[in-house]
Amino acid sequence: MILPEDIGRVRAATDFVSVASEHIALKRVGRRWIGLCPFHAEKTPSFSVNGEEGLYYCFGCGAGGDAISFVQQVEHLEFAEAVERLGARAGVQVRYDNAAVSQDRQRRARLVEVMERAVDWYHRRLLSGADAAAARSYLRSRGYDGEVVRAYRLGWAPDAWDALCRALAVDDDVLRDTGLGVRNKVGRQQDVFRARVMFPILDVRGDPVGFGGRALEGGPPPKYRNSAETPLYSKSRVLYGLNWAKAAVVEAGEVVVCEGYTDVIGLATAGVGRAVATCGTALADEHFRVLKNFARRVVLAYDADAAGQAAAERFYEWEKRYEVDIRVVELPAGADPGSLAQSDPAGLRAAIEGAPPFLGFRLGRALAGADLRTPEGRARAAEAGLAVIREHPGDLVRDQYLMQLSDRVRIPPDRLRLLLAAPAPRPREDGTGERGPSPTGARTRERAGPEIEALRLAVHRPESIADRLHEVLFTSPVALAAYRALCASDTLHQALERADADAPAAATLLRRLAVEDADSDLDDVLARLADEAAKRAVADLEAAFRSSDDPMVYAGDLAWLKLTIEELHADRETAVEATGRLVRWLVTRFEVDG
Repeated sequence: MILPEDIGRVRAATDFVSVASEHIALKRVGRRWIGLCPFHAEKTPSFSVNGEEGLYYCFGCGAGGDAISFVQQVEHLEFAEAVERLGARAGVQVRYDNAAVSQDRQRRARLVEVMERAVDWYHRRLLSGADAAAARSYLRSRGYDGEVVRAYRLGWAPDAWDALCRALAVDDDVLRDTGLGVRNKVGRQQDVFRARVMFPILDVRGDPVGFGGRALEGGPPPKYRNSAETPLYSKSRVLYGLNWAKAAVVEAGEVVVCEGYTDVIGLATAGVGRAVATCGTALADEHFRVLKNFARRVVLAYDADAAGQAAAERFYEWEKRYEVDIRVVELPAGADPGSLAQSDPAGLRAAIEGAPPFLGFRLGRALAGADLRTPEGRARAAEAGLAVIREHPGDLVRDQYLMQLSDRVRIPPDRLRLLLAAPAPRPREDGTGERGPSPTGARTRERAGPEIEALRLAVHRPESIADRLHEVLFTSPVALAAYRALCASDTLHQALERADADAPAAATLLRRLAVEDADSDLDDVLARLADEAAKRAVADLEAAFRSSDDPMVYAGDLAWLKLTIEELHADRETAVEATGRLVRWLVTRFEVDG
């Protein structure tokens, strides 16, 4: 264990405001500092720091502690690792009760030390090795001068079987756990990276944990090779360049995510120092768990085709779960940030500044090749656009893009809303795109949005939903009209007659729902409805908070709403109870506001 007096010395020597500012943007308000909490998703600052005492507390989620607990949670460290991290930062030597020192911490320190030696060895080889001339020429062709090479500690792995292994002179298990070498079939230690320009991969603390290696023209395949997973390096958690970019990311509230290390360096040389890369793997949940601690806007600077084919459902889930705004840079076909940084740095910066939201990017791609001069072309464009819009889980967002689509294809919004509410067509096995019968002859149906699902339940099981549903939960004008018609009528036929007279589109929707099976889970549908309605209320309160002379009037309701929304995603019993409370609160607010 770390000696207690050393823990106290670390706390006393740590500037907590400076530490926290590496992870979140803080603003001074009187004697305290406030910012967005890194421990739960929020849009209104509720995280408060007492810089004099070195303490923090979040009025939204209740998290609190000192610099050590903060670093533990933000950087996913054990207590001792956090103390060591802060001690090194403050220049305090941390001492242990040797009998209780963790072997894991000793092991990690040893692996990092060997990695540092490898980084230094590769770097010196690039700067002065006669065999690195081609590598130096390649880097100059990419616009990397000596300053860039030294800043990013670039290196050269020579075309030799064991040059690094001989230089390091460490045991086989150290080579294995750093990913630097292996014991080959003839019983000799062998380098993993050979004949490659080396890009050290550092974790957010600045410790080297892996490498990316690029082969030169005519070099050994593959062109790019990254370190394998090791005790130090997890591809789903480490983002190349975050250690250098985090200050700029926090300041801008935005992070640019690209595919490779050359893109990160290119963006930095073009004046965009807030870029990171995933290094040979797709964006993962753990990446977003890290990124949301630094920024609320994530800009994807990928190849246009790769971004267009991304798993939309996964991105929308991340937007909702972490309350981040995902945007996509529209790059020229076949271009990447690294090459554009050389050929058109101003254009690259403008593309990043003007990056559209993910759904807007996908809709633009869907309509890019459409022929809007003919009715047939506009109809096909409408179908393609609706297919993209339908993927988004938010009713309000879908309706905003539906209005944009309406303007482009010259089809009335209400007509498009009916098509959007209809089940998405499933392609036949022959690829025609028409809906075919199921094996049992029954009509198949995709999962609809919660407003449509709730209406379907109200049509088929009115007794189970009557006292749990309210018009405050609806945003779609058609769905709201249909719900009001049901509430004002004793039978479905009466509701249809009323809707036919007042809102024909609602009558059409009710007729369709009447012939579909109502097999949705009632509690799940209501929880989804309440979740969306509550988030709309949060947005309204946050707007009022920002413009009010006395913003604290809204703080209590905001904190309560956010915590209750989180309960909607807990176990079933908690979610049902939270749904009821949210609906009652929303109804009361609706009645008060008129």
